[in-house]
Amino acid sequence: MKTDFKFSNLLGTVYSRGNLLFTPDGTCLLSPVGNRVTLFDLVNNKSFTLPFAHRRNIHRIALNPQGNLLLTVDEDGRAILSNVPRRIALYHFSFKSPVSSLVFAPSGRQFAAAIGRQVEVWHTPSTPDSGNDGELEFAPFVRHRVYTGHYDLVQSIEWSSDSRFFLTASKDLTARIWSLDPEEGFVPTTLAGHRQAVVGAWFSKNQEIMYTVSKDGALFRWEYLPRNDVDEDEAEGTERWRIAEKHFFLQNNATVTCAAFHAESNLLVVGFSNGIFGIYELPEFSTIQTLSISQNDIDYVTINKTGEWLAFGASKLGQLLVWEWQSESYILKQQGHFDSMNSIVYSPDGQRIVTCADDGKIKVWDTASGFCIVTFTEHTSGVTACEFAKRGNVLFTASLDGSVRAWDLIRYRNFRTFTAPRRLAFSSIAVDPSGEVICAGSRDDPDIHVWSVQTGQLLDTLSGHEAPVSSLAFAPNGGNVVSGSWDHTVRIWDIFAKTQTSEPIQLQSDVLDLAFRPDSKQIAVSTLDGQLSFYSVSEATQVGGVDGRRDVSGGRKITDRRTAANVAGTKAFQTVAYSADGTCVLAGGNSKYICLYDVLSGVLLKKYTVSVNLSLDGTQEFLNSKLLGEGGPRGLIDETGDASDLEDRLAGDRILPGAQRGGDMSVRRTRPEVRAPAVTFSPTGRAFCAASTEGLLIYSLDNTLQFDPFDLDVTVTPDTTLQALKEGHYLRALAMAFRLNERGLIARVYYGTPVEDIPLVVKDLPQVYLGRLLRFVAAQADESPHLEFNLRWIEALLTKHGRVLKDRQGDFAPELRAVQKAVAKVQMEVARLVDDNVYAIDYLLAQPVGAKQANGVDDVLKLVEGDEMSGVESAGGEDSDGSEEWLGLD
Repeated sequence: MKTDFKFSNLLGTVYSRGNLLFTPDGTCLLSPVGNRVTLFDLVNNKSFTLPFAHRRNIHRIALNPQGNLLLTVDEDGRAILSNVPRRIALYHFSFKSPVSSLVFAPSGRQFAAAIGRQVEVWHTPSTPDSGNDGELEFAPFVRHRVYTGHYDLVQSIEWSSDSRFFLTASKDLTARIWSLDPEEGFVPTTLAGHRQAVVGAWFSKNQEIMYTVSKDGALFRWEYLPRNDVDEDEAEGTERWRIAEKHFFLQNNATVTCAAFHAESNLLVVGFSNGIFGIYELPEFSTIQTLSISQNDIDYVTINKTGEWLAFGASKLGQLLVWEWQSESYILKQQGHFDSMNSIVYSPDGQRIVTCADDGKIKVWDTASGFCIVTFTEHTSGVTACEFAKRGNVLFTASLDGSVRAWDLIRYRNFRTFTAPRRLAFSSIAVDPSGEVICAGSRDDPDIHVWSVQTGQLLDTLSGHEAPVSSLAFAPNGGNVVSGSWDHTVRIWDIFAKTQTSEPIQLQSDVLDLAFRPDSKQIAVSTLDGQLSFYSVSEATQVGGVDGRRDVSGGRKITDRRTAANVAGTKAFQTVAYSADGTCVLAGGNSKYICLYDVLSGVLLKKYTVSVNLSLDGTQEFLNSKLLGEGGPRGLIDETGDASDLEDRLAGDRILPGAQRGGDMSVRRTRPEVRAPAVTFSPTGRAFCAASTEGLLIYSLDNTLQFDPFDLDVTVTPDTTLQALKEGHYLRALAMAFRLNERGLIARVYYGTPVEDIPLVVKDLPQVYLGRLLRFVAAQADESPHLEFNLRWIEALLTKHGRVLKDRQGDFAPELRAVQKAVAKVQMEVARLVDDNVYAIDYLLAQPVGAKQANGVDDVLKLVEGDEMSGVESAGGEDSDGSEEWLGLD
């Protein structure tokens, strides 16, 4: 089995904190999720997470106007410069202090960073397409100037359209205008008059009007007065900007938390602390829309380039929304779990992942797109376990509210609810592969309850354990049920026999979790003493074991008195799962490590680190003694009393020491800890996912190669590739394009190859490029309208390289699945098109023959050709011009 799993995506979290960004074309949205960045493709309905990770939560992100350089800064001021198309980190840099605002200039040559009361402008690191001719190649970050003058934190920066000036808004109740370089006749100007902190300041399109918005809901419009409009006596020392109008939002004691302005359309979008946002048209200050989208603060709002889509982020509940204000509809509406996840499970086809958490919600995630497709909220307490029936259309969940529920994943509804004679908090479930029987164990009762799925009736209660049941598992062949308990025993039950007998297996410690091998012949058991034991089901004897205490232990919490290697709470596996072929076991627990073991030899094959985020407790091996004072660890000391804002000080006073969320004094605040409460393999064995504190981590073998520097020489360039294509050397051009791995270049060579030469090109294609070409053709078949052209490529690849694909089907499994999915989609669309045309053909054939009626038939033929052929214009090739031949008519 391959063990080279690499991080591929992060689900379950869509927004944590910080600012949101639209790409320059306005079709993708960048969102910070903890210490990573996720890109949401709003047009193709896909999302992916960039592979690099910060050491703390990301606070600010900025994208250059070309859309290829992304600058991300964490809470400590450490920055990573990355290439978005390549998905690689280019450079690490530190600003020494937290950054409160980060914006690239429209020209792309500079970016401004607000660091405390100062604003620093830096030169953008050079790229081949930036026009700097590599002048900054050996000094990626060169500071241009430092601007001082504010007396409190700078909250936002806005550039003018010509990149000569920029506006800053600060907590010192003022906004200031700065010039990038000294300008003749220009003096830095202060705009004062607000009574609370200024949230944002913007230029109008012609830069003759400015708008400022403050926290108390005041909007000021500033106009520029030329020198000749100012009295000569007042000209000296007089500012040339005056308040022309004042407006107020009046939102019932709610404060402004964020605002964004779109200069081209004069739209102002304002988010309030009560979860309401408003859209206003300036300068008339007419209200276009007011809508409530959350019950908590809206942390950030941004507008795409065309002014059609608005993106909102609310960190308290982890909400991310994209709103199209003209049609008043959601483009994207996603929310992650706002409590820790307890259990995860793959659907039998591997296309979906189900997560359940302490917030009482069950979410179904699509692995291909990364989006949540449905959320079930019927449970009234934390959901502790979830399991699929073998067919994959029915999901079962257990909850602390005393119910086990069955969900129909075709109609998305709860069709059955199972309860015990008395109220119990269920913590584990097991489902018969046939989907007819379900078992559940509880923390309050040592008995196991068995229900019939068809009737919903309680069939039996299995007694034998003397302590709560911690884990249950049905054999994949449906023969036995295995239960693990805190009474140091594992019992094997045959519930379909005439007498429910159990075979007890004695262990040395409490059982935390167990799992069946896919062939139903072996079980893996994790116990509290850190042991992984393997037992034969038929013999009820131990056949292997692993001592995992040293492997799983790691990470010292801020309150720990002992070192990471000696902490007791992390020395056991809370969850265990077999791989698809049964040769390996994956285990995780309350630590930052996930371990992969070989079952036969008991060898640790690989160790995966869940997170390196220092904002979480338990990610460090050694604590910094500088952060330990007389009152204890600095991270546990409430410092809100020293805040400059009255609201921040009051928020700290309202919360009990250790309170978790504001307002509610009964809730305690604890530092989030790194942990992996659940892990599972995908049915294909090509990926596994782990529920963590930061979300649902997916590790996969199907990583696409972003850049292959091997086989490159000075002769392989985009120009020489196009020259080879022009001269008719199609195979050489295709190989050179794959070496450069430029998607646009590959597409030009791909579509530039004549149809009659496709078999020849594919026949001589080196095997090293076979998987990449299959992956590319599958993507094109899914996206482009050239159906027949793509199918010709697929046919040639499968015909010429069929033997290689069959012999190495494990290596080409993801590519073949992508091709199969694309072909099935084409088949479904063509079948639907043909079905729709059947009725049109029947109608045409039923018409009486005549001169007048013939004209009507021609009209209908033109109508059908215009409507239906537009979607498959390339599928018919040259024959698609003749409607009679296409319809099959004489």
